[in-house]
Amino acid sequence: MRQAQEREFHSFDQVPLFYRYWAGTTATPATRAIVLLHRGHEHSGRVTHLVDELDLPDTAFFAWDARGNGRSPGARGDAPGFPALVRDLDSFIAHIGAEHGIAVEDIVVIAQSVGAVVAATWVHDYAPRLRALVMASPAFKVKLYVPFARPGLALMQKLRGNFFVNSYVKPQWLTHDPARVESYRTDPLITRPISVRVLLGLYEAADRIVADAQAISVPVQLLVSGSDFVVHRGPQDRFYERLSSPIKERVHLPGFFHDTLGERDRAPALARIRSFIQARFAEPLRELSRRDAHRHGPTFEESEILAWPPERNSLADLRWRVVRGGLRFGGTLSEGIALGLQTGFDSGSTLDYIYRNEARGKGPLGRMVDRNYLDAIGWRGIRVRGQHLQELLRDAAQRLRGQGTPVRVLDVAAGHGRYVLEALGQGEQRADRIVLRDFSDLNVTQGQALIQRLGAADIARFEQGDAFDPAQLAKVDPAPTLAVVSGLYELFPDNDAVLRSLQGIAAAVPVGGYLAYTGQPWHPQLEFIARALTSHRGGAAWVMRRRTQQEMDELVRLAGFEKVAQRIDDFGIFTVSLARRTA
Repeated sequence: MRQAQEREFHSFDQVPLFYRYWAGTTATPATRAIVLLHRGHEHSGRVTHLVDELDLPDTAFFAWDARGNGRSPGARGDAPGFPALVRDLDSFIAHIGAEHGIAVEDIVVIAQSVGAVVAATWVHDYAPRLRALVMASPAFKVKLYVPFARPGLALMQKLRGNFFVNSYVKPQWLTHDPARVESYRTDPLITRPISVRVLLGLYEAADRIVADAQAISVPVQLLVSGSDFVVHRGPQDRFYERLSSPIKERVHLPGFFHDTLGERDRAPALARIRSFIQARFAEPLRELSRRDAHRHGPTFEESEILAWPPERNSLADLRWRVVRGGLRFGGTLSEGIALGLQTGFDSGSTLDYIYRNEARGKGPLGRMVDRNYLDAIGWRGIRVRGQHLQELLRDAAQRLRGQGTPVRVLDVAAGHGRYVLEALGQGEQRADRIVLRDFSDLNVTQGQALIQRLGAADIARFEQGDAFDPAQLAKVDPAPTLAVVSGLYELFPDNDAVLRSLQGIAAAVPVGGYLAYTGQPWHPQLEFIARALTSHRGGAAWVMRRRTQQEMDELVRLAGFEKVAQRIDDFGIFTVSLARRTA
């Protein structure tokens, strides 16, 4: 039996999380790894048997205690939210790369139940170049058995704040293995409570990931327990059917309870896992290119449907006419809606208004309408995106100074430039030079005024420029060491144009410099936006084609950058990434 080494890593918020590490048993150090994620309520000690049972001597193994579980800190069964668990996993994989020298391309994740949903959300949202993902009985939909339990918990959370519920699951419902049933009963590290914010966050993430499983293209093996009393099978099947993975395998295990990898007769299931993993490691990394996703594929078809108007005088047509009429009436009361109708809801002026987040309108009613407008989920996500962008801009400035490189910023489509000026136009991380550019005369004028108001005129200038002209971008003076493109590519479906823009940026940024870029892999209001809101381009309908994070990262990589960090809001809508210019 391999002996585990007990260690810890510091996650994104510096909280130390416990994990176990098993080195390979061959003469040479292992260059590939398996990461094991335990079920909800459990800990890494419950999956240690897999290390020897999978019998992969040339492979290192890692298993963590998720935050709030086992020997990791935090209130039992709690976390700042389900997205924090996903970001913990991203931090764990980064730690394995930095501390153990094993790249994500050489890692397979094996995850069960809640851990499988954490892993699937990470693969969907962060688009890691993972070798493969093995999922056992993912908890996409827990069987709560109580009618209206989910909306009831959501209502109670609004009234009471976060609170805890105890698991109803009996150990004999998890496995036929008597020893494992008994160990579950007596294990002092088993966590029976789970916080409502984690439970509801699990549901919300699962709904989104199952609906948009097409964004996942890594090789996937799904093990489905045939007699699972804990989670529903339907969402597992929908998830598998919608995957874009060129290599995917579904294994039905008749009679198995929910603890798939801890079942009494698990040997055949583990043999299937071992065979799948060995096949993935024996071949080159499999990646599905999304370079031409603007020509065909799920997001292309989705945008085509949204761009096609409803039949005249149909119920859908009448409904959206009423919605647009309501917006026009709202514009007579709310300054934000009026600005969107005037300049486009995707304009730099609108975004600057959203960032300021100050309700304005005619009287109390107008301010109430404006506050409701500003609190729409998309605008809340935009403000989080702004915070994440400023965080990564400061991070990039710190990295540049750490390598002795001046901080010269270029924002190719800055709008009013507020996020760059607030992050790097003042304070400790003040840049050496800032060049802001935009195609709109209005944005240039208002951006110049903002530079003066924020006291950055000595280091910053604003000029007109075309973000899609690579020759123009390549000649920007001074040559930037940090380029920024925020909220631009999401408005244009054509990957050819986006890649040309990125290549122009790459021609300007020297090796070792950085690119901060945004993405929008998902949005819950795409139809509303397409049917009711207008864009800055002549008042045309604002129809967006989503880009998966994998697609956006691939374009960035093709231009000569490699992603080193990423942030995503809790809604899963907007991402901000930082990439380093490579040779």
